[in-house]
Amino acid sequence: MAKAATLPERERGVCCPPTLKVRPERVEGTTEILKALADPTRLQMAIALRDADQPVCVCDFTATFDLSQPTVSHHMRKLLDAGLVEREQRGKWAYFSLRRDAVEKLAVVADLKGACC
Repeated sequence: MAKAATLPERERGVCCPPTLKVRPERVEGTTEILKALADPTRLQMAIALRDADQPVCVCDFTATFDLSQPTVSHHMRKLLDAGLVEREQRGKWAYFSLRRDAVEKLAVVADLKGACC
């Protein structure tokens, strides 16, 4: 009878490590965008800003979403921090618009193949 072959013991993590093609700074930026858009209200706000002909006042979002002004401001701050929107102060009111390069950032999120460089 043939002797059974003894397989070498495998060491965890040294066999076939995957190649990471996305630069760490791209991953970090992408996760911030995803976190900002993960909230349904913020996603709807971003879409509303995309479709708006002009900047949208924070007061219009309070009426649309039936939320308090501080809550809307919190959501807009998350979108602002992620680099998706621009803020313009007009007197005591803040107006928001989708950044021109936000569409490009969102395209990277949708297709991470473009984020490898």
